[in-house]
Amino acid sequence: MKHFIIAKFRENIDWKALVPEITSHFEAARSIDGISDVIIHTSCSDRSNRFHIMIELQMTPAGLENFDKSAVHSEWKAKYGDMLEGKTIFDCE
Repeated sequence: MKHFIIAKFRENIDWKALVPEITSHFEAARSIDGISDVIIHTSCSDRSNRFHIMIELQMTPAGLENFDKSAVHSEWKAKYGDMLEGKTIFDCE
């Protein structure tokens, strides 16, 4: 399955400067059992009604459970959660 985290940063956050750090952070998810790939997509639009980053994780259903319990997940929420204006989670086959 594919697990997407789609996020929009607050107006005062330089989200483009955070992309290398966020990429490195999510690369650690590759070591979680059941996660086979991590792809970071960034927006090519500066429109105010667009989200900024889409984190794509390829995983098994068990991998989702493992991810939800992981340090990668909890640290993402703790470090970046207050920087976000909005977030959407989407899972698909």
